[in-house]
Amino acid sequence: MTASSDIAVNAPAMSNGRKEPGYAGKKMRPGISASIIAEITDCNLALSQQRKKRQIPSTLAPVEDLERYTQLSSYPLHKTGKPGITSLDICHSKDIIATGGIDTSAVLFDRSSGQIMSTLSGHSKKVTSVNFDAQGDMVLTGSADKTVRIWQGSEDGSYNCRHILKDHTAEVQAITVHATNNYFATASLDNTWCFYEFSTGLCLTQVEGASGSEGYTSAAFHPDGLILGTGTSNADVKIWDVKTQANVTTFSGHTGAITAISFSENGYFLATAAQDGVKLWDLRKLKNFRTFSAYDKDTGTNSVEFDHSGCYLGLAGSDIRVYQVASVKSEWNCVKTFPDLSGTGKVTCVKFGPDSKYIAVGSMDHNLRIFGLPSEDGAMES
Repeated sequence: MTASSDIAVNAPAMSNGRKEPGYAGKKMRPGISASIIAEITDCNLALSQQRKKRQIPSTLAPVEDLERYTQLSSYPLHKTGKPGITSLDICHSKDIIATGGIDTSAVLFDRSSGQIMSTLSGHSKKVTSVNFDAQGDMVLTGSADKTVRIWQGSEDGSYNCRHILKDHTAEVQAITVHATNNYFATASLDNTWCFYEFSTGLCLTQVEGASGSEGYTSAAFHPDGLILGTGTSNADVKIWDVKTQANVTTFSGHTGAITAISFSENGYFLATAAQDGVKLWDLRKLKNFRTFSAYDKDTGTNSVEFDHSGCYLGLAGSDIRVYQVASVKSEWNCVKTFPDLSGTGKVTCVKFGPDSKYIAVGSMDHNLRIFGLPSEDGAMES
């Protein structure tokens, strides 16, 4: 049984609240229909079966290579007047990197050519989250201006805004794409998360957190798609059953707002980051089994990310650290530490490229940095 089904089985019976007008200013929502629930369930079953047979790809960068990684390049993608890359995402199939900036724009960057493909302008405040769909044909951007934008790619490489979503009443902090690639969720400081249909931009349901909470600061779907994790500004991590929108469990123990969460590809582990470091949670037993206090008490961890294979875990604060994923009982060894070369002392986001052949890093300056294995001629080995 997968971790997601373990949690779902233990979910309390409760109303999903699909059509409750409930709280001030919120619209009536059509809800997550039976056909969508069937689609999500079928996706879960298919992915769970694949996971049992899944093997580590032979093309994955070995630990010996990661230990030799160094900065290969630095690209000034955002404005120097309002520096700071807040978020990034990588479309593995096309090797395109998206970055969100404090300068209110998102930038799509072709890693292989080293060229900017498109600059997405339109938000009035900083971009807090960027996400590709699976094919890289669409990009989602969330912003402190309370909106989410859906951008559609065209044949000439440009991206045009198709929808502006205005369902939140406070800063949008996170976006996460569902495994079906047909839906996505957003999380906001307004203490709600929304579940959207990709093709139409329709908000199917908007789920309010418990009263007294200060809002959501991060979010991620479990790889099987049945559960959603959200981090809160008051240090809790809430796990939701997507089909019923029930809060099935809450992980407590962090200090400060949850800055990032990431599920491992095998579905068993959840990594969460906050001011006090990174905690690892066993989703089968619903408990914290390891904590990395990487930095001093005044330096928070801003980013945590499992690579796609589930073999590596990256975290970032005043530097970047890569751990080799092990088991609940085995030690998770730090195999590489990269210095923050931005000079800001604050690395905000880290992502692994395809097969972990490179690591993309954003900091509080305007440069995207690529770390990888240098070849003899100075170019990145592929």
